[in-house]
Amino acid sequence: MCHRQDGRVFCLTVQGDSDTDLLGAKARDAVTHSDYMRTQDAGHRTAAVAAIADRDYRRAGDEYTRAGWRVLSDPREGITPFDADEKGWVGDGIQYLATSAVCYRVAGQDTRATRRGVEGVAVAKDLTNGLDHPVQHACLKEFVGDFRTVAGLDGAEAAYREAETAYENAGSAVDNPQAWGTTPLFEAAATLLQQVARGPANGEIALPWEDLHGTDPDDPGRFLAQRAVVKRQRFPSLVQQAIKDEFLAAPRGTTEYDTDHHRCRHCESTDVNWVAESVLCLRCSRPTVETS
Repeated sequence: MCHRQDGRVFCLTVQGDSDTDLLGAKARDAVTHSDYMRTQDAGHRTAAVAAIADRDYRRAGDEYTRAGWRVLSDPREGITPFDADEKGWVGDGIQYLATSAVCYRVAGQDTRATRRGVEGVAVAKDLTNGLDHPVQHACLKEFVGDFRTVAGLDGAEAAYREAETAYENAGSAVDNPQAWGTTPLFEAAATLLQQVARGPANGEIALPWEDLHGTDPDDPGRFLAQRAVVKRQRFPSLVQQAIKDEFLAAPRGTTEYDTDHHRCRHCESTDVNWVAESVLCLRCSRPTVETS
């Protein structure tokens, strides 16, 4: 359920049993969301998600590319990509470029994916001229590994190992690794992995935030370095699976299970994913239709 108030969208995600109403006693998973703080992508992310729903991955790649270029040039009002920014809003732009590469590879457009990967590696390295904290530099190295992975470039494993070392070296400068791990830069670096992982997981959250991080926040370096370890171990095979299946799931937004008001025409699921102004089937990422 979503409502808009004062320019903000508030949504409630509820997972419940099929014999329970939306807010019934058996509801298990309620989370609030707001799209009020998004970066300035000029609507291209919305268009990209709609293209994914249409299985038009070439067009999705184009729209994610445009979203990436737009955010990289002007992330948010008053923020430039070359200023110090503890939040790291520019991360959305990097993530969109990486997502475009996955879309192109699923679409069989390998040459364009390669170009986007080479571009992304260069961008991630250059952004160290703005983002100035050592742990942000480690996250940018993590992004370098992502671009090498999604574009099929050589050196992905070495890039992730370099990021792992950078996180460990930055640990002494980190007081609260959980706080860093939930900044826009770090969230952006986790989003694509989680999106790609949704495909083989029937639309579920296959890699939650907790699985991407270590178990001991009192060791900040190792806590954050686990991100690079998990990606090194999991991301290449997930990308290859998406290419083999010719399917990239939409990002997960606000969800509702066992609805009585939407049904997917393609797989008959009644589980819904509201994301980027699209109402999609949680399972197959196709548009779902209202039944009542």
